[in-house]
Amino acid sequence: MNVAFFDCFSGISGDMTLGALLACGADENAFRESLAELRVPGYRLHVQRRKVEGLMATDVDVELVEQETGHGRHLADIYDIYSASALSPTVRQNAFAIFTRLAEAEARVHGTTPDKIHFHEVGAVDAIVDITGTCILLEMLGVEKVYSSPLPLSRGFVDCQHGRMPLPAPATLELLIGLPTYPIAVQGELVTPTGAAIVATLAGGARVGLPPAMVPSAIGYGSGKKDFGTPFPNLLRVFIGEATDAIREETAKTDSVVVLETNVDDATPETLGYAQERLLAQGALDVFMVPAQMKKNRPGTLITVLATPESVEHLTETLFRETGTFGIRKTVAEREILERTIASVETRYGAVPIKVGSRKGSTVVAAPEYEDCRTLAQTHNIPLRDVYRTAWEAWSSQS
Repeated sequence: MNVAFFDCFSGISGDMTLGALLACGADENAFRESLAELRVPGYRLHVQRRKVEGLMATDVDVELVEQETGHGRHLADIYDIYSASALSPTVRQNAFAIFTRLAEAEARVHGTTPDKIHFHEVGAVDAIVDITGTCILLEMLGVEKVYSSPLPLSRGFVDCQHGRMPLPAPATLELLIGLPTYPIAVQGELVTPTGAAIVATLAGGARVGLPPAMVPSAIGYGSGKKDFGTPFPNLLRVFIGEATDAIREETAKTDSVVVLETNVDDATPETLGYAQERLLAQGALDVFMVPAQMKKNRPGTLITVLATPESVEHLTETLFRETGTFGIRKTVAEREILERTIASVETRYGAVPIKVGSRKGSTVVAAPEYEDCRTLAQTHNIPLRDVYRTAWEAWSSQS
C-alpha cells in the first residue's frame, strides 16, 4: 500500500501541497490535463523550481485572472462542477469531502449552515484548483492513505473578506479540532484554511502524529510564498512510499459518506418500496426504513439513505420526488469499511464467488455471492440454502 506523509514543519497551504506532490514525481502535463477536466476558468497555473534556504523546491502559483463580480459559489455549485467533470470518482469524492469540511467549519464560525456558505468567486477558483489538484496528484502518485505531522499554531492577524482576523484564522482553528497541534513563535499564517481542510479530511486525527512505518520512494518540497524570518525554510515536505507490514496490520480503511434522512407519514407501502428501488438503482450505498411514531400519534416511516458525496444531489432530488417529503436532513459521517476481495470455491453445483472482508490484514467475514448462488439453485432446481451450505463447506475446507 502506497502512503504519503505530510511533514508540516512550516505549516501547510494548498499551493505548498501541490508543489510538494509535483516534486514527488507526478507528471506536470498529465496534471494540467486532469485539471482542465474541471472546465473552471479564471486562472493560470505557474510551476517553477526554486531554491529556499538552500533546498530545491517546487513553487506553484495559481494566478487569478478573473475579477470579483459580486457573485460567488456555494457548496451546491462546487458539487455541480465535480459532477460535470470527467475526473475519477475517487478524486471527485475526496475533493468534495474537503470542500464540505471547509464549508462546515466556515458555517460554525459565521453561525449559519454549510449550504449557505458563500465561496467568493475568485477565492473559490483558487481553492478549487488547490483542493482538486491535491486529490488528482495523490491519485497519480498511487497514494492510498495520507498521514501528517502535528500542525504548528502561529500568532498574528490576517486580512480577509470579513475583515481582520486573529491567527490561526477562525475557520482554520475549527478545522484543527481533534488534531494534534503545537505552539510556535511565528507571526504570520502558517496553516491556511485550505491546508487545514486537506489534513483534517484526508488524514484526520487518527493519522496525525509521527511518520508511519514505510519505505520512502519519493520526497518532495513545496514552496510557500512568504518569508517569516524564521530559522527554518517555509516549505512543506512530503514523503511517499510503501507501507511496511506493521502499518498494514495496524490501519483500517475509512471513507466519508453522506447520511440522508427524512420522516414521512402519508406514503403508501408501494410508494416507499418503489422509492427504495429507485434510490438503489441510482447509486445509493444503502436504503433502509424503520417505523416511527410521529406527531399527533400518526404512524410514519424514517427513511435513511447512505450516499457517496458525488451522488447526494440526484439522490436528494429522487427522495423529494418519490416520497413527497418537505425536508431532508444531511450529515457527513466517517465510516470504517473492510478491505474487500473476491475468492472462488468449486462446489458440485459449480463455481461460487465468495466476498471476503479483511481488517488489519486478517479476514473478518466471508459470504457467498447471492446472485451466483441463486442462479445455481435455479439451474439445478435445488433449494438456495443447499448451494449456500455447499459453498460454505468448500470455503471452510480451504481457509
